[in-house]
Amino acid sequence: MALEITDASFDEVVLKSDKPVMVDFWAAWCGPCRMVGPIIEELSTEYEGKAVVGKVDVDVNQQFAAKYGVRNIPTVLVFKNGEIVNRQVGVSPKKVYADAIDAAL
Repeated sequence: MALEITDASFDEVVLKSDKPVMVDFWAAWCGPCRMVGPIIEELSTEYEGKAVVGKVDVDVNQQFAAKYGVRNIPTVLVFKNGEIVNRQVGVSPKKVYADAIDAAL
């Protein structure tokens, strides 16, 4: 299950993580986000213990979406050592997201 990340937990969960972190910025009303959602869930299971995979609902948590310039959703960012190392905007195949995590491992 992908981790629910909030503005309050973002710093601890994402920026201070010793593992790569994939963050899906999404919203419930967003059709393309619902297409990416199941992929993010699969990756959270497949990379358990190796990477953190989570989601930020931009309707409720806007601080970090604004900080990282998320203007369109879905936007999936990969962080390593607190820095963005990959950005995908829109819907991509699962392999694109998996390759982004693999590159950060």
